[in-house]
Amino acid sequence: MKKIDLFVPGRLCLFGEHSDWAGEYRKTDASVETGQCIVAGTDQGIYGRAEPATTGFLISQILPDGSQGPIHSYPSEPELLKEVAESAVFDSYAAGTASVILNRYPGLGLRLLIYRRSLPMKKGLSSSAAVCVLTARAFNSIHSLKRSVEDEMELAYRGELLTGSHCGRMDQACAYGVDPVLLTFDGDEMTARPLLPGGPLHILIVDLQGRKNTRRILEELNFAFTSGNRQIRKALGSENHGIIAKACDAIEMGDAKTLGKLMTEAQKVFDELVAPACPSELRSPGLHEILNNRTVRSLTWGGKGVGSQGDGTAQFICRGPQEREELRTALEAETGVECYFLTLNGRD
Repeated sequence: MKKIDLFVPGRLCLFGEHSDWAGEYRKTDASVETGQCIVAGTDQGIYGRAEPATTGFLISQILPDGSQGPIHSYPSEPELLKEVAESAVFDSYAAGTASVILNRYPGLGLRLLIYRRSLPMKKGLSSSAAVCVLTARAFNSIHSLKRSVEDEMELAYRGELLTGSHCGRMDQACAYGVDPVLLTFDGDEMTARPLLPGGPLHILIVDLQGRKNTRRILEELNFAFTSGNRQIRKALGSENHGIIAKACDAIEMGDAKTLGKLMTEAQKVFDELVAPACPSELRSPGLHEILNNRTVRSLTWGGKGVGSQGDGTAQFICRGPQEREELRTALEAETGVECYFLTLNGRD
C-alpha cells in the first residue's frame, strides 16, 4: 500500500501582516491598495504520514499536550466534514480542507497520521494553515491529483475559511518551504516572487509564552477596515508598500542592519495606526517589553511582532550567529521564553 511522509513548515511573516485579507477587498472596492507581504518558512513544522483508505477520512493528530490523539474516522461526505470544520474541534482545520477536496474529487479515502509537531501553536506561525496544507498535499500526493503548490494553497485556504477563520491567503504560503517570497494580493489574485538573500540573515523567533485571540484580532481589524478606518488603510496600503520595497532590497543585498531597522519601523507603524482598532489584544505588553529589552537592543538590528501581532511571538534580526546564540541563552534564562532559529541563507 502506498505511503508517503510529509513535512510542512510554519510560516513567518517578516513584513506586511494583515495585508493579505486587506488586499482581497479590492474585489469590491477599487480604492483599496494591493496587499504585499514578505514571508519565509520556518525550520519548525508538522510531520505526517499518509496512505490511501478504501473510504472515509481518517486522522490522528499530536494533541496540544504532546500525546498522540485517537484516530477519528469521518465519512467522505463534504457536508458532514464541513459541519466538523464549523464545530471548533481539534480536527476542524483538516476536516475543512478535506471537505473542499472531496467536494471537487468525490469519494476519495485517506488515512492521515500527524505524528510530530515542532511548530508552536497559536503563536502567529501558521500552525493551523500548516495542517490545512499538509492535508491538501496528502490528498494530492496519495491520489495523484497533479495539483500545483498554488492549487494546494488554494484548497487549504478554502478549507480554513470553513472553520470560520477570517484569515487571508498569506498563511498558506508555508507551502512554498523556507525560502523568502514576496506575495502581492489583488482581489482574488495572488502573485509570488522569490527573493534570494544576498547574504545570510540570522533570525531569532521568540515564543513569548503569552496568549492571544487571533480570531478576535482578525474580526475587529476587518470590521475597522471595511468601516473605512483611514489609519488602518494607510498602514496596510501606502505605508506597507514603502517598507516592503526597502525590505526586498535589503534582503537581496544581504543587508541585515537595514532589515532590522525596517522591522522596528514597521512595528511603530502598526502600533500607531493598526493596534488602536483592537486594543484588548494588540496592546501587547509582553511583546513590547521584549522589544525594549536592553540585551535585545545590543545584540540585534531590530525586531517586531509576528503574524496577527499580539503577545504570541516576536522576531529579531540578529547581528550575527554568535549574537543570536547569546541572545537565545539570555532570554530563555531571564524571561522564560522559548526561542527558535531561522537562517535565510545567502548566495553561494
